[in-house]
Amino acid sequence: MGSQDPPLTTRAPPPGDAPPRSGNSPGEPAGRGPCGGLGSRRPAAMKLTRKMVLSRAKASELHSVRKLNCWGSRLTDISICREMPSLEVITLSVNSVSTLEPMSRCRQLSELYLRGNRICSLAELLYLKDLPHLRVLWLAENPCCGPDPHLYRMTVLRVLPHLHTLDNQTVTEEELSRALMEGEDITAPSREGVGNGRPELSYTQSTVNATAETQRDLLSFGEEEASSVQGQLCLKAPGRDQFPSFSQREAVNSHKNRNNVLAAILLLLQDLDTEGLEAVHQTVVSRLQTLHKQELQDME
Repeated sequence: MGSQDPPLTTRAPPPGDAPPRSGNSPGEPAGRGPCGGLGSRRPAAMKLTRKMVLSRAKASELHSVRKLNCWGSRLTDISICREMPSLEVITLSVNSVSTLEPMSRCRQLSELYLRGNRICSLAELLYLKDLPHLRVLWLAENPCCGPDPHLYRMTVLRVLPHLHTLDNQTVTEEELSRALMEGEDITAPSREGVGNGRPELSYTQSTVNATAETQRDLLSFGEEEASSVQGQLCLKAPGRDQFPSFSQREAVNSHKNRNNVLAAILLLLQDLDTEGLEAVHQTVVSRLQTLHKQELQDME
């Protein structure tokens, strides 16, 4: 697809709704940062209006809009999305959107394309957490992605474990399992944001400290704790015959590593709410089914 805006139709945008942009955002002077700071400047406000929505969606009422394409429109304000409860697919790529709060009202949303905007904090994902049908999210090329692609992906999947596709890449069962361990925990402070009347979402120092403490706790787990974890999970220690290709020492080390992983999982489960535990349950059931199939294939 070229660099021009796609046709303004009501069809769902393809995954790769536009080529990756380079340089600064539309309306952003060279050398200006997208998230503020010294020498930065906000782009001129451009609000998504009722007239624009109805024209592009070819609809008569906001509540009937199901698909909307606003690629490359220099939008900064999408608050009108709160009035579109039937919205299922929306393309907002290559704009200047900085908050996802309006999307929290779109309970039917299944696909959200946000590549190349001004989302500065992954805490904004909390606004999407309660959307039951959201399966596709494209968030790449936003400041919130940070310098570590792996940490970014694990954190997004920890917050939104029901995604099927993230940044045009299929989400795997293994990634969902790893995200519980490797993704950052995101919290929403109760204090109010300045000037916009919504909670200011960000990583908190307490979260960072808690993560560090958890890591230290996991490193201090000994054989007694690991045995306790095994007892709580009703697991048996693997026998030596399960390690035919390892030496005895390597088998012992592998056993200890397995115990540490189990201990870490049990520790993290204590911090999960009902939704998080359900996601873990689904992942475990799916994993067990896969392993069972593999065992049956090996027996044939």
